[in-house]
Amino acid sequence: MSDIKDDDVLESAEYESAADAAEPVEAEIIDPEQTEGAAADQAAAPAEQGEPSDPDAMPTSAADILEQAQAEAKEWQDKYLRLHAEWDTYRRRTNEQRAAEKVRATEKLVTDLLPVLDDFERTIKYGQENGEEGLLGGVEAVQSKLLDALKRCGLEVIDRAGEPFDALQEQAVAMVPNPDLYEETVADVYQKGYRMGDKVLRAAMVTVATGGPTRPAEEPEAQGTTE
Repeated sequence: MSDIKDDDVLESAEYESAADAAEPVEAEIIDPEQTEGAAADQAAAPAEQGEPSDPDAMPTSAADILEQAQAEAKEWQDKYLRLHAEWDTYRRRTNEQRAAEKVRATEKLVTDLLPVLDDFERTIKYGQENGEEGLLGGVEAVQSKLLDALKRCGLEVIDRAGEPFDALQEQAVAMVPNPDLYEETVADVYQKGYRMGDKVLRAAMVTVATGGPTRPAEEPEAQGTTE
C-alpha cells in the first residue's frame, strides 16, 4: 500500500514540474508611437543642450530688428559724415598748397627778372645822356639777359630755319619757291615760337620752301658692329 502511494506522489510531482515549464511567459508589448516619440526626444536633446544663440545676431522680435537696423544706419551715417569732413579738409589744404606753390614760382621768376629791369633803366638813361650811339649794344645785352632768365625757368625758343617743317611747332604763313632747299623746309622764321617742356606756348610763324628736291629718308642708327 505504501509503495503505490509513493509512486503516485512521484508522478504527481513530475507532472507539476512539466506543467510549470510549459506555462507561456507574457511578452512586453512595445508601442510604436512611444518609440518614435523617444527617438525625436533624443534627436532634439543635443540642440537643447547646446549654447544659447546670440540675441544681437538673431533678433527675437520686430522691435529688436528695427532697433538693430536703426543702430547700423546711425553708425554708417557717422562714418559718412567723418569721411566727408576729412575730404573737405584735404581738398582745402591741397588748394592752399597749390596756391602757395604758384606764388613761389611767380616770385622766383620776378626775382630773376629784376636785374633785367635794372638794365633797361640803365640803357634808357644812357641813351638819354649820350644819344643813340651805343644804344643798340645795350639793348642786345638786356635782351640776352632776359632770355637767359626765362631759359632758367624752362623756356625754349623755337627757331628752326633750315629744318624740316613741323606742323606741331610751326605755323606756315607762306610757301616760297626755292629749288636750292629740300621740299617742305623752313625757309625763314618771321616770329619765333616758344615752348616749355612738351607744351608749345606759341608756334613759330615761318615760310616753307617748295619746288626743291625731296628730302632723303633718314638712315637708321647703327645697331653696332659685330666681330
